[in-house]
Amino acid sequence: ASSTGPDVVVFNGADMSSLALGGALAPLDEYWDGFADAGQFPDSVIHRLDETVYAAQGYVNLLGLWYNADVLDEAGVEPPTSLDELDEALAAALEAGQGGITLSGLPNSQGEWQAYPWLTAFGFSYDDPQREPLVDAFSMVQSWTESGALTREASTWDQTVPFQTFAAGGHAFAENGNWQLGTAESTAEFEYGVVPLPVGDEGGVYLGGEGQAIGAFSEQPDLAWQYLEETYFSEEGGIIAAETVGSIPARADAAESDVVTSNPLIAPFAESIAENGANYPSAAIPPESVADVQLAVGQAWSGVISGQLTPDAAADQVMAVLDGLL
Repeated sequence: ASSTGPDVVVFNGADMSSLALGGALAPLDEYWDGFADAGQFPDSVIHRLDETVYAAQGYVNLLGLWYNADVLDEAGVEPPTSLDELDEALAAALEAGQGGITLSGLPNSQGEWQAYPWLTAFGFSYDDPQREPLVDAFSMVQSWTESGALTREASTWDQTVPFQTFAAGGHAFAENGNWQLGTAESTAEFEYGVVPLPVGDEGGVYLGGEGQAIGAFSEQPDLAWQYLEETYFSEEGGIIAAETVGSIPARADAAESDVVTSNPLIAPFAESIAENGANYPSAAIPPESVADVQLAVGQAWSGVISGQLTPDAAADQVMAVLDGLL
């Protein structure tokens, strides 16, 4: 609003539309078209508005299912590969006197981010939103809170608290991201691992992470681009992201490095990208509606977890809002 700002902008990829529509980002078409390594990047990490490139992602972050191997051994179950197996594992963990699953239920974009895989696992899509898949997904989550597998306190948790709770021990699972590798290594005093979220063939897992762009009011755009090209968008930069925080490099050559392929904790996330990766946000959502859609779904997700909304009421609430936004 004050026509000032940084040369380089690093932001939640889902916020690109808001920032570009607000005039905060400079178009990157000229730079991207002249970028010799542009072909190394999949289209899903290139952020466009009205066919104009405004940002790209040097790396990808996404959700997986972390598990406590000690708890699963005590409960006599294996890491789940389907929703039915997940429900069975949760029941077994509770019977063994352990906790179930931790996740974020905030009534905002974080909630929508965590809800999306489960909603789509039951067949929900922003391309053609239907009520029944929403009811089914919300009913599953309600069953978790009713059994005690998921605490209702999760409705107030961001993505940090659930993983801290998981890392403290005593819970079978955590729906959380590859960025938690460092926390797991430094905090968890038990054997742990990761598997892809068991969302089946229909389920989608958002390819999140930060977008990188040039600020609209930069007085040094060429230098800003040089910085991006040599850091975030370079092969070396992608490998650094994987080594330091476990992010999956967006560049094809960096993603094939030993740092990614030989790490048993990173490999499941790479598998999710290949089998269930979904654009974040969904391309079916008009740019001007992204924030409102995320808020509506996040509020419904949080309401079911807290017990303030029934699955039917939450589904009706989402459908009513989406009808005017999609």
